[in-house]
Amino acid sequence: MLIEQEFRKIFGASPEVVVRAPGRVNLIGEHTDYNQGFVLPAAIDRYCWYAGRRRPGTEVHVYSVDFQKRAQFDLSRIERDGIDHWSDYLRGVSKLIQETGASLSGAEIVLGGDVPREAGLSSSAAVEIGASAFWKKLINLDADPVSLAKLAQAAENDFMGIPCGIMDQFVSALGRKDHALFLDCRDLHYRHVPLGANAKIVVCNSGVKRTLAQSEYEIRTQQCAEAVRRLRSAGVAANSLRDVSIEDLNRSKHALDDVLLRRARHVVTENNRVLDAVKALQEGDPNHFGKLMNQSHASLRDDYQVSCLELDTLVELAQKQPGVFGARMTGAGFGGCTVNLVRQEAAGAFADAVRDGYRKALGIEAEIYTFQASDGAMAAL
Repeated sequence: MLIEQEFRKIFGASPEVVVRAPGRVNLIGEHTDYNQGFVLPAAIDRYCWYAGRRRPGTEVHVYSVDFQKRAQFDLSRIERDGIDHWSDYLRGVSKLIQETGASLSGAEIVLGGDVPREAGLSSSAAVEIGASAFWKKLINLDADPVSLAKLAQAAENDFMGIPCGIMDQFVSALGRKDHALFLDCRDLHYRHVPLGANAKIVVCNSGVKRTLAQSEYEIRTQQCAEAVRRLRSAGVAANSLRDVSIEDLNRSKHALDDVLLRRARHVVTENNRVLDAVKALQEGDPNHFGKLMNQSHASLRDDYQVSCLELDTLVELAQKQPGVFGARMTGAGFGGCTVNLVRQEAAGAFADAVRDGYRKALGIEAEIYTFQASDGAMAAL
């Protein structure tokens, strides 16, 4: 295994522990997680790998295969690194595990993987959940996967200072092979939903870095909170947009300006689409599932306004191809990837046609991946 070979090369011995955590693609349910809504992601067969062993004392020595850099920190005083930011995810998870009362040991660690970075496929969550899985196995940590997913999210929120919902960490920890994961982001109730055998998940990377994603994400969270506040003042009983029905929204839209109405309408209708999508999978109806994906993209483009020319172009090309059920942007937006549900036998021709069409339309080379839904990190332990 490559990560074990790298560990032997860097540290001159075999690792005690090898774990992996997957990235994820969100099939439908975008920008609903931080509104206490519903999401339907799947873990993918691209991973962040950790190999490591104990070492005396409290220092952690870590090497990144992807960045070809070393870093080290002391478990007794964990702080963010001003230079090697890639190590901050491991630092944050380590710090928060210790704050639960667990006693970590010094360690030598090599990490690396093949989850595309800055593509909306949750490479950061894979690093965080991989760190959680590593410590769980190295010190026989008594912690359930849901608790570790919450901890990993807290590391990103509180240690890294990056706002995010629970979805990415949750599915990286708890995904199941050949299944999507339906998650209620309010109470973390979840269930695995089988994906049809005839449908492939094809992801197209626009090649556009999501430079606006974080700042616009923060703006959207503020807009959603303001929409809830105004709807409450108009008599709607709601603690979040999760509690608002389309009837509530239509009845009380006078309380919102045009922008807030659009933002709220996306979240309310997207939650309904997720519930309908779960039903479509359960009934073995990929055609209806695909229509919901198409509707989701239109809503993200027009109401939530987080798409861009490149994502719209990829979606429009995809929707014209034979064998495609549906296509939409996935992730925070303003770049990154689209996700497509495609008939198994058409996946190869689909990828070629979209790649060629994108190059002709915009002069950009798209990376295209065909993924299989994967087990989460904790399932693989």
